[in-house]
Amino acid sequence: MTQLFKNILLLGRPASGKSEFIDFMKTVSDAERAAKYHIGEFKEMDDFPWIWEKFLEDNVWEKAGYPRRFSFGGDNPGMGKEGWPLFDFCMAKFNAEYQAYKEGTLFIEFARGGENAYKKALHQLSPEILKEAAILFVLVSYQESCRRNNARYQEKLQHSILAHKVPDETMQTFYQTHDWLELTQNRPSGFLTVGNIQIPFVTMDNEPELTDPVLLDQRYGKALTKLMELERAKV
Repeated sequence: MTQLFKNILLLGRPASGKSEFIDFMKTVSDAERAAKYHIGEFKEMDDFPWIWEKFLEDNVWEKAGYPRRFSFGGDNPGMGKEGWPLFDFCMAKFNAEYQAYKEGTLFIEFARGGENAYKKALHQLSPEILKEAAILFVLVSYQESCRRNNARYQEKLQHSILAHKVPDETMQTFYQTHDWLELTQNRPSGFLTVGNIQIPFVTMDNEPELTDPVLLDQRYGKALTKLMELERAKV
């Protein structure tokens, strides 16, 4: 019987290719996805909608005559320096919402930046999530993250006036650096210990950007095959 991932923590900078990875998996049949990628019928928890909801609430606070709490306004609102507690809020919300996901594979998707960013975030997840988790880190440089962020915004603008990108100020404040390579000691794969839980990880280099499904299949397949090898080797 094919072994499937239970929880995949899908991590990486904004516009690194996390959503594209999930979109690709949606194009694959259930049988092929299970056999080639070890992913069952899947659902997603992404913290961006929760953060965006807080930005919209800030719009209401502002109209009511009060200061914004987490974000700066304008046509393309984004998280300001005062918004960092939202990251902790989202980790707590992952733990609270997790109870609703019991079947298949669950993607838990988020981006973090700065000193000890991923270390802190992982330690905030509940043991219930972590004990059945594997990590796929989608690695791109800060420069590439910014390039893709801007390119995708311009593409969306052609189709909707509601297009949104992570604002440059937010990118500079929160995502220029991260601690992932330090946390993993620059290893491309292996295990992280969080508390007393061993979590397999693979860092997938996602540069150059690919759009050819054949090449994406090779990149994703290689990463997930290695991740499942580690999953099976867990003590």
